[in-house]
Amino acid sequence: MFSRLARAIFGSANDRALKRHEARVPRINALESGLAALDDEALRARVQAIRDQLAAGTELDSVLEEVFAIVREAAKRALGMRHFDVQMIGGMVLHEGRIAEMKTGEGKTLVATLPVVLNALSGKGVHVVTVNDYLASRDAEWMGKLYGFLGLSTGVIVNGLNDDQRQAAYACDITYGTNNEFGFDYLRDNMKYRLADMVQRSFNFAIVDEVDSILIDEARTPLIISGPTDDTSDLYRRVNAVMVGFVTDAERFEKDEKQRTVNMTEKGGEEIEALLRAGGVLTEGGLYDTENISLVHHVNQSLRAHTLFKRDVEYVVRDDKIIIIDEFTGRMMDGRRYSDGLHQALEAKEFVTVQPENQTLASITFQNYFRLYPKLAGMTGTASTEADEFAEIYKLEVVEIPTNVAVARVDSDDEVYRTTAEKYDAVATLIEECRARNQPALVGTTSIEKSEMLSAILKAKRIPHAVLNARYHEQEAGIIAQAGRPGTITIATNMAGRGTDIKLGGNADMLARQETGTSDGEAYEAALARHEAEVLEYKKTVMAAGGLFVIGTERHESRRIDNQLRGRSGRQGDPGGSRFFLSLEDDLMRIFGSERMGGMLQKLGLKEGEAITHSWINKALEKAQKKVEARNFDTRKNLLKYDDVMNDQRREVYSQRRLYMEASDLSETVVEMRRETIHDMVRAAIPENSYPEQWDLAGLEEKVRVNLNLDLPVAAMGKEEGIDDDMILERLQDAADRASAVRAADIGPEMMRMVEKSLLLQLFDQVWKEHLLQLDHLRQGIGLRAYGQRDPLNEYKSEAFVLFNSMLEDLRVRVTSLLMRVELRPDAPPPMPEPVRVLDMRHPSPDGADMEGQGDVAVAPRRGEAVNPNDPASWAGTPRNSACPCGSGKKYKHCHGRM
Repeated sequence: MFSRLARAIFGSANDRALKRHEARVPRINALESGLAALDDEALRARVQAIRDQLAAGTELDSVLEEVFAIVREAAKRALGMRHFDVQMIGGMVLHEGRIAEMKTGEGKTLVATLPVVLNALSGKGVHVVTVNDYLASRDAEWMGKLYGFLGLSTGVIVNGLNDDQRQAAYACDITYGTNNEFGFDYLRDNMKYRLADMVQRSFNFAIVDEVDSILIDEARTPLIISGPTDDTSDLYRRVNAVMVGFVTDAERFEKDEKQRTVNMTEKGGEEIEALLRAGGVLTEGGLYDTENISLVHHVNQSLRAHTLFKRDVEYVVRDDKIIIIDEFTGRMMDGRRYSDGLHQALEAKEFVTVQPENQTLASITFQNYFRLYPKLAGMTGTASTEADEFAEIYKLEVVEIPTNVAVARVDSDDEVYRTTAEKYDAVATLIEECRARNQPALVGTTSIEKSEMLSAILKAKRIPHAVLNARYHEQEAGIIAQAGRPGTITIATNMAGRGTDIKLGGNADMLARQETGTSDGEAYEAALARHEAEVLEYKKTVMAAGGLFVIGTERHESRRIDNQLRGRSGRQGDPGGSRFFLSLEDDLMRIFGSERMGGMLQKLGLKEGEAITHSWINKALEKAQKKVEARNFDTRKNLLKYDDVMNDQRREVYSQRRLYMEASDLSETVVEMRRETIHDMVRAAIPENSYPEQWDLAGLEEKVRVNLNLDLPVAAMGKEEGIDDDMILERLQDAADRASAVRAADIGPEMMRMVEKSLLLQLFDQVWKEHLLQLDHLRQGIGLRAYGQRDPLNEYKSEAFVLFNSMLEDLRVRVTSLLMRVELRPDAPPPMPEPVRVLDMRHPSPDGADMEGQGDVAVAPRRGEAVNPNDPASWAGTPRNSACPCGSGKKYKHCHGRM
């Protein structure tokens, strides 16, 4: 009650923010007439003068009003568009590093130009992040006219660019690109070996378009660059052959659709073991014996693939590949792969080529990537329902910007039917009514499968329509641009053309482009004029029919997705309507809705073909959606807590790696590593306050030979009168220093510095890659600690810290060992490693581009001897992918190559 009273007196936080910004708008407007009197060159001179002021130390906020007024004037001249006053407010919100929630059609793309220009004048670069390549290219070309008019450069990062093109794009004042491209460029940069090869510069300011989609929906999916591991594709196929028959009996497993989990029952466990034996997959021991733990993993992933993942819902099959469908946007995510063997299980299920599993080389979540920016802002039409998450995770406040013209759309209550068939009949009937009155309709579905099911129903009724789903995403802009023509019916998945306006009457520019194949020239202008006249007539017809009608065929788990669909209608005060149709068989109603709801509706006398419409139903559904949203938030928050542990380590590793790259001389670093390695060796062999008879001098002598490539009589030293651990340590240090100095003199000081730098960077990458694998394994099993009444997160933090220190110790030993035996052979490659091809990626860039990995520096066997199977010290020159000399049958890199 007190909070309501305070809000009534002082206004909400949103009201206060708007009031503060509204006070600046008249001052911006007052500058308009003066700027309009300037010619183009004079306007650009004003921009350069402001650049000079900022370079001299002037604060950005002090020139905001003048810059915003200049951008408005430039937009009128370069684009033929003028910013509304509410768009000025949206620009101020973005400049402050907040999220501007603006309804569909309010011109977010144009709003972004205001803070973009203001922050770009500082010369530190601005990134504008979009959800797909089409929007990045479109916005960069469209708004680039305005930026170019003001003397600012614009770049765009899309698939297929090489490093030189990416460097040029990042060097521009303003850079457009997708969240995936920005994230992967960051990871790729931190796998490079030369500063000159890095494409990104320091982070400054980013504006994220459709911020809810990128920072909320995609936050659970990390970006991962991975390399190949051992091929187990045949095992996936053999397990799948058994699983096909196993899943036919529902009593063999228990499926929880709410938690998206599946587990075998006791009966199922016994039967799958028998089936695996019969199929020759399980040959020794029981399924759950320790030697078969890998097989259990394959079985579990195959069971998930068959019971929880449905073709044309979670994924599609195209060109001998499994392509994931984004559950929030409905778009295909070509190049992304499910991790932990699930993608291979799906490939086996659908009988396409099973790709090898991969090992993580580098990874980051969008949550942690975007927190690298000192200033971050976002814009979307639907953010208020996730305001708490934005505030807690990203420290971003959501400000709702009022519309330029009041929304005239009429949102009807949901209609609930008993069965799916009855619901689709009602949807088809409403579509026919819309067509009869020349009203365009956008019909939203939750999956490809359901969009095609509805399409089949409309085809049977001979109702013309267009289908927009992941199968036809290339045609997205063209389909959605004409979805506002009279009587046009468009069936869409959740993608629904985000970023492309549905204009009543159609889109004259798009029609002219399609007709002429260009966006300028006399032919284009003539076609544009003709289509504009046509569209104007069509718009009058559509307005009279009630505007665009949005029909939802199902409620989504997230209220935001429903609001996005509704928001396609009623832009800039246009008329419109929306209605959602539901059935008791819908996933949301069945899994998350109240179990009493179905019974209550039956008692109320809900008969076949009848619908119930009541605001109580809407409230019950909203409660169900809130439950799901809260659960998903908890999932993302929990994932972030674990990823924060890795993120702290990643920042430390990348920071240290950059220092190594920037240094021209790392000799002091490698000497310090060698000294610490020798110190650790001595302390391990000669414990503090121990007696001479307790010293492990034989073990120390062996370690000196392996790690330092020195034959020293350590055991004899220990028998000398008055010897102690400090004296032994000093002698070992001196001997290592002398041997290192001789080796450096033979190679040459300049070449030795290059070798040291090259080896240090390569080995740093190697131990980091192995550390990531260890963290993956640790993360998978850490939840079991809860059974021992221990907090898994605290356990993970503690063990990850121990592993990190162990990684650094391992790095010191490897660097020391290799530098103490490195020799430059006549056939050795250049000291700086050549890029190698990474064969595959998980959750990766859609283009599947080659990544830079690590090469090998030639390392001679110890003292020039041939490889001796009985002498581990002589194995250092063994090629990493060949068989280990110890006779284990493993590759050297997986066996003694880690020594």
